Parts: sequence; structure tokens; C-alpha cells
Amino acid sequence: MSEEILINVTPVETRVALVENGMLQEAYIERTSRKGIVGNIYRGKVVRVLPGMEAAFVDIGLERAAFIHASDVVNGQSNDDEPGDSPKTVPDIRTLLREGQSLVVQVTKDPIGTKGARLTTQLSIPSRYLVFMPGVNHIGISQRIEDETERARLKGIVEEEAASQGELKGGYIIRTAAESASSEDLIGDMKYLHRLSHSIHERINRVNAPAVVYQDLPLFIRTIRDLIRPQTEKVRIDSRESHQRVVEFVEEFVAEFADKVEYYPGERPIFDLYSVEDEIQKALSRKVQLKSGGYVIVDQTEAMTTIDINTGAFVGHRNLEETIFKTNLEAARAISRQLRLRNLGGIIIIDFIDMEDTEHQRQVHRMLEKMLERDHAKTKITGVSELGLVEMTRKRTTESLGQVLCEPCPVCDGRGFLKTAETVCYEVFREILRVNRAYEAESYLVMASQSVVDRLLDEESDNVADLETFISKSIRFQVEPFYSQEQYDVVLL
Repeated sequence: MSEEILINVTPVETRVALVENGMLQEAYIERTSRKGIVGNIYRGKVVRVLPGMEAAFVDIGLERAAFIHASDVVNGQSNDDEPGDSPKTVPDIRTLLREGQSLVVQVTKDPIGTKGARLTTQLSIPSRYLVFMPGVNHIGISQRIEDETERARLKGIVEEEAASQGELKGGYIIRTAAESASSEDLIGDMKYLHRLSHSIHERINRVNAPAVVYQDLPLFIRTIRDLIRPQTEKVRIDSRESHQRVVEFVEEFVAEFADKVEYYPGERPIFDLYSVEDEIQKALSRKVQLKSGGYVIVDQTEAMTTIDINTGAFVGHRNLEETIFKTNLEAARAISRQLRLRNLGGIIIIDFIDMEDTEHQRQVHRMLEKMLERDHAKTKITGVSELGLVEMTRKRTTESLGQVLCEPCPVCDGRGFLKTAETVCYEVFREILRVNRAYEAESYLVMASQSVVDRLLDEESDNVADLETFISKSIRFQVEPFYSQEQYDVVLL
């Protein structure tokens, strides 16, 4: 599989595209005015304890107070790339935190929508191959490293080196990228993390809340740390300054990839190389067209994301069951890509077209599982339910692509629909009747959009005449070019 990473850097934003076999698979955007804060460590102050929610709000210096649940103060670690998922009995939040208390926390989720950042007190500091967890006596390993011999080798190296570390001990999670890494690389990572942790520990003791203690690397450096893999053919960067910083980082931490990083000086924008701009625009649409003629509808709401599959123009060749099966198989591949590209997280409900054959259901489910194995985010998927739905979750730490690039429509207020001109006309009639009963006027002026006024003067003209007769007053109309279709005003004359 051919894989390339394209990095576009400007003074106002950094954009990263992960391209596999010439097709955009993932896109990351970080703006200078609104940088992501996942991974940052703060000394914060507890501003409110909520026993009924087993949580507290913590001031870490942001516009909105951040949120920490009792389980994020006390629970343990899991054997995966992301620590802190194993469930434990949660004690009363009042025994853990009190208002005014100073607290060292790390951001696990960016502020999304109206929600503040999500915090944990269990710090984790990532490097290329490892995640270091100060104050935890545990060594885990990514479940994606499946070879038992390799798991034992990696764990042995880390355990031996950890035993020789000094006063600032801690636990480690061995990341997926560590597979086949040499002992020198792992030990080098451990020493780097140990030095960094010591520096963070010293800064914690110096600053007063609220204050930032540690900030994660900028996006274009994190990309190299987290995404570059042996199958990555090239990393192209269109900024000379950023390219130099990446080269320095690579030479220090992942020297084996030094020959894969190159500066892109071309006149053609780097994101035009693989039509990345077009693919990003398509990812903002509800409808995803399949090559067969079928299509997928993706609807993101605050509670969950729903995905619906339709055969569309695909009529198949043999029979209905075969047509449905092929459409669902193609949709499963498309959906896994859309989840990564759109960075959709939380609860996801997939409504595949109903299949009678249980073997077809199994193959579609297996295809979805297989495609999700490429996903860098943690996913969990259920089987096909009695209603023909597949439920899954995808770990959400940052805003989706749509939330980063878009805002709710001010005209429809995010509904995605406008009232028809006919509906607005009837609202105007009701408003005139209401005003006529409450106030004395000689006549009325209705100010509305062009489409509404056109309908009032054409299709609804008989109804307007009947209304004028009923209220014994004349009604005039005026087009307001800046009014949306739903806006109107009834003025007393």
C-alpha cells in the first residue's frame, strides 16, 4: 500500500493530509487562532464540585471551565495506546476534590460545541514509541501488536530500562509504532520521556493556577511522531521553515525516516497534487456517492452520527439480494474512510440495507471490521441488530472536520431545511389577523423576501383579497432583498 503525507503550512493554519494509494484518507487542521489542546498539561483550580454528576469544573485559563469526572481522578490504566479506560468503582467526588483546590490535569478532549475541555489527573506524555505515565507502576502494550514473541521482546526491554531509572519512576504504554523497533530506539525514547517528565515536574512546582505547564508538539511535528510508518513513501512539506524543523526532529528521534522527508517548492499548491481540496469539500456534504451508483447519507448530530445506505441508481445484474449485498459491501469500505476523513466520533449508527442472507450480513460486518483496522482512533463495533443496524463507537478527542470548517447556518439555524414560501405566506396571514385584533390601523405593509412576495401576489392573491375583505383593510407588499425566505414583518400604517 502506497502512503504519503502532505503538509501545508501557512501563517494562519496548518493542514495535514494522509493519502493512501492516491486517495485522501485523513485530514487534520490546526489554526493559529484556535489550536487544539489535547495532551496539554495545566495547573488548574477547582471552581465547582457537582456531587449529582460525580464531576467538577476546573479553571485552566480557557474561556470555559473544563470538566473532570470522578473516574478520571481515580481510575486505572488500560493495555492500549490510550490509558485510562478500565472501569472502577467511583468514590464520592467530594472526597476527591474541593472548591479552590489546585490540581494538575491533562486535556483528553478539546472543547467541542458548547462543552468545555475534558480533563484527567492521570498524566501521559507520548513519544514516538512510548507513552510515559508519571506515578503509575504499570507497563502495557498496544493490542494492535499481535505477535506474542514481539510483545515479550518489547516489554522485556522497557521493564529492564524502567528498573534502572532514578527517582522519577512511572509506567509505560508501548505504542503500535514500536513494533520491530530496536532496543536503542526504545531506550532513547525512555530517556527522552524521563527528561521531559522531570522538566514538567519542576514547572508544576513553580507555577500558580491557572497556568499551562506543558504543551504538546505542533501539528506538523505530531504528524511525524504519530503517523509516519515504514510503508510511508514520502512526507512532503511546502514550508521551508517547517521542513527544517521536521528534519531536525526526524534526525533526532526517527533517523530511519530521514530520507523520506522532502521540501515541496512547486508552484502548484501541494493539496492539488491528489485533489485533496476537492475531497475535503466532498467530506462536508451529507451525500457520499458510491462507484456502483448507490450512495451513503451521513448525518452528524450532537447525540450521535447516523449513516444510511441506499442502492440509488445501482440496479444490479442477478437479483435483489445480490444487488443489496454488493451495495452494502461497497458502502462498508466507503464508511470506514468517511469516519477517518470526517473525524467522526462518539456513537455511530449504521443502517445497512436489510439483508436476508446471514452469510451476507457476516461478510459485510467483517468488511467493516477489516477496514476499521486501519483507523488510528480506537473503535468498538457490535454485530447486526434485530433491526438491521450496526452500532459502533469511535474515540473522539477533537472536533470533526465539519465542526472545524463550518458553523450552523444562520438562515435555517442548523436545521438544514427552510420553511417553504407557502408556509411563510400562511404565517403572514395569521400575523395580520392577530395584529388586526390587537391594534387599530388603516392598512398594513408586509415586508418579506422576493419569493414570498411573489407567491402572495400570484398563487395566494385570491386568499389575500379574501383577507382584505374580512378585515376591511388594504394590504400592501414590499420586497426586502436582504430578508431570508423565513423573515417577514407586518407594519401598521
